Amino acid sequence: MVLYRRNLIPGGTFFFTVTLADRRSSALVNHVGILRAAFRNARSLKSFAIDAVVILPDHLHAILTLPEGDADFPGRWKSIKAGFTRCVAASGVSVPRNRHGEYRLWQSRFWEHTVRDDADFERCANYIHFNPVKHGLVTAPVAWPYSSLHHYVRKGLLPADWAGDGCNDGAGFGERAE
Repeated sequence: MVLYRRNLIPGGTFFFTVTLADRRSSALVNHVGILRAAFRNARSLKSFAIDAVVILPDHLHAILTLPEGDADFPGRWKSIKAGFTRCVAASGVSVPRNRHGEYRLWQSRFWEHTVRDDADFERCANYIHFNPVKHGLVTAPVAWPYSSLHHYVRKGLLPADWAGDGCNDGAGFGERAE
């Protein structure tokens, strides 16, 4: 088994990709209200800031900032994933189980990246907001309803037509080329 090393920086800002086990599923957008409630519940137990987020049918991307002195983002994701799974199952939706009878809605792990500076934050946020276009779900980022882009537009941080001319292929968004 591979030993995953997490960069547990108290008060850090992190970019995450969290994915459903079935990449053909649309459970996240089909039950987005339950997902939002799972985030709210996790935040009520252990605070964190959601700096940017996009919910796609089978995965989500988010930038989260933890409080000073706190590095437990794995615990927060465990809470979000478990809360969402329990509520989806309780709503009567059939949720797959593994051979031990445990729910198998999510991939067991998630990917994280420590946000290093303001430029890195901007790249990650741009990646998040452009992701629905990248996946062919919409032709302009503002057309996707499950994105923090709408918050950025309301706050005047980005224009409503940001990256919406159909000419941007997302180059330069996401991870920095080494």
